[in-house]
Amino acid sequence: MKIGVIGAGGIGGYYGAALAQAGAEVALIARGEHLAAIQDRGLRVRSDDSDFTVRLAASDDPAEIGSCDAVIFSVKSYDTIQAAGLLEPLLKPDTAVLSLQNGVDNEEKIAARIGPEHVLGGVSFILAHIAEPGVVEQLGSVRRVVFGELDGSRTERAERLLAEFRGAGIDTDLADDIRAVLWDKFAYLCALAGLTAVTRLPIDRLLAVPESRELFRSVVSEVALVARAEGVALADDIVDQKTAFAESLGPDSFSSLHHDLVTGHRLELDALHGELTRRATRHGISAPVSKTIYALLRPWEIAHERTRIIAS
Repeated sequence: MKIGVIGAGGIGGYYGAALAQAGAEVALIARGEHLAAIQDRGLRVRSDDSDFTVRLAASDDPAEIGSCDAVIFSVKSYDTIQAAGLLEPLLKPDTAVLSLQNGVDNEEKIAARIGPEHVLGGVSFILAHIAEPGVVEQLGSVRRVVFGELDGSRTERAERLLAEFRGAGIDTDLADDIRAVLWDKFAYLCALAGLTAVTRLPIDRLLAVPESRELFRSVVSEVALVARAEGVALADDIVDQKTAFAESLGPDSFSSLHHDLVTGHRLELDALHGELTRRATRHGISAPVSKTIYALLRPWEIAHERTRIIAS
């Protein structure tokens, strides 16, 4: 398959490089110093169990890449609408655009721009970031993707993309109900990201303290209540499931929200706790812990945005 990647940062860069190393034709949409480094030296991936560099096509102009069989769409959630405007030159009638992003409404935004027939929903479990221009660093042993057609069908394009991911050694599955999968991850992510960002502590240390452990479980429970109000049935034992999954992570595991906070980057706060609290309010559901996390991080987000505007 010819696979395009919009958002060649940690997630898109890692998966794009792994797919290219396994033999797929991969082309990246990137920009700035990261793009220049990839064009000059290739894209390097560093992880606990590998260190490799791949040469692959990269441009800031989608028209130079041309039509693709599939596109991995992995920009930050606050860039979804703008980045969706780059998709048109990459599309054929049956091109699959796979969203691997944080949040539960990115697929709707992409579909509004290019049509729902192109969009696949997906979740990724990985810790990866740009360490320096042209270099992606992946932390830990978890590299998992779950995706599916929005209508739950099993299509040839989804099966082909599944084979590409698995051929690259990535733990990947197709989902019959991707909306439930998105909300399932959302419950875990709101708890993990919110608490590691607020406390600046890794999840293993938070779960070791009864009071903060209870906060983690409360956030998962709040998301589950909102999901059910949205017509998404999550597992009855989701709180225990997500607590156990968080405990299985290696020591000193944080989140992308924490990483963005401590490195001074824009936060995906609105797509996580902002979206959750708005939907909770809409359904008349109490979500006190999630609202508190949002309230604690919102001033930092506003201050950072003002600094960014002044600097620009």
